[in-house]
Amino acid sequence: MLETLKQIEARYEELMELMADPEVVQDHLRVAELAKERAELEDVVTAYRAFKATSEELDDTIELLEDDIGPELRELAEMEVAELEERKQALHDNLQRLLIPKDPRDVKDVIVEIRAGAGGDEAGLFAADLYRMYTRYAEQRGWKTEILSTHPTGIGGFKEVVFDVKGRGAFSHFKFESGVHRVQRVPITESSGRIHTSTVTVAVLPEMTDVEVELKPEDIEMEAYRASGPGGQHMQKNATAIRLIHKPSGMTVACESERSQTKNKRRALSILRSRLYEEKLQKQRKKRARARRLQVGTGDRSEKIRTYNFPQNRITDHRINLTLHQLSNVLDGDLEPFVEALRAEEQKEQLEAIGEGNEL
Repeated sequence: MLETLKQIEARYEELMELMADPEVVQDHLRVAELAKERAELEDVVTAYRAFKATSEELDDTIELLEDDIGPELRELAEMEVAELEERKQALHDNLQRLLIPKDPRDVKDVIVEIRAGAGGDEAGLFAADLYRMYTRYAEQRGWKTEILSTHPTGIGGFKEVVFDVKGRGAFSHFKFESGVHRVQRVPITESSGRIHTSTVTVAVLPEMTDVEVELKPEDIEMEAYRASGPGGQHMQKNATAIRLIHKPSGMTVACESERSQTKNKRRALSILRSRLYEEKLQKQRKKRARARRLQVGTGDRSEKIRTYNFPQNRITDHRINLTLHQLSNVLDGDLEPFVEALRAEEQKEQLEAIGEGNEL
């Protein structure tokens, strides 16, 4: 890690020199690029320089202890050594965190897909509960949500609901929600009072642009049809709903939430791009699979990640063995305790994955 930090500092100094070069200053685009790169390195360089200064101060103080000094001065020096060692360790830990590669997807908007699994109508009702939980969480953070596609049930649930969340950093907070969510409660349709277990699958996809994921027109087959959901006579009489079929992968996306065929097509293309990107990413992960695999934030849709137990007002995240007896609060959108714990665990695993040999 020491060699990496030296290289980063050297590059930072090089950038400073380039930005002061009269010839470079005239090229505004070049200056903007250099300024962006410098900003990305600044926190690491600042922390590294503080670490070096603290290390030098610690060495000097330890060297002082080797001299023949009086008891009072020795006591002060020993206290200073303890403080400097603690500060050095804190700076070291911070440097490790700063060197963790940043996930470029973290700043992106997201598309969230919620699908009822096992449990019939009860699974559909819980899908609606999760949709409400996520939209409330987004609202608390000042993010905007909008439904892209729905397949409602007759009793207020969803077979499937797809919506987007727009707000900087949305993916970094929602990415841990991908997987199977299990609910244990007495369904409203159950007359005998027996507790049922149902499941809902959640997929969280970073919203990709047409530049990041290219879709060739010849690879897409489009079908227009009349929307089946509510929306008045206009939607029923006109073929405004859109179904896209990506021929190379066989992937199908339908969107009928808008009255405009053009808007539905644009939204369907957005969903398709995100799904194709995620599929490609999953294939790359399998190819690069390590013996020691990171478990948090993998986005595996088949993984049971959380259980919501209504009789005990209990919610448990199985990836980090965190249980809270605050089910009602969480379903009202207070997801932050789980998000923060999952982010901390992900960071811990990434630090451990760096492995030995990175000590300063």
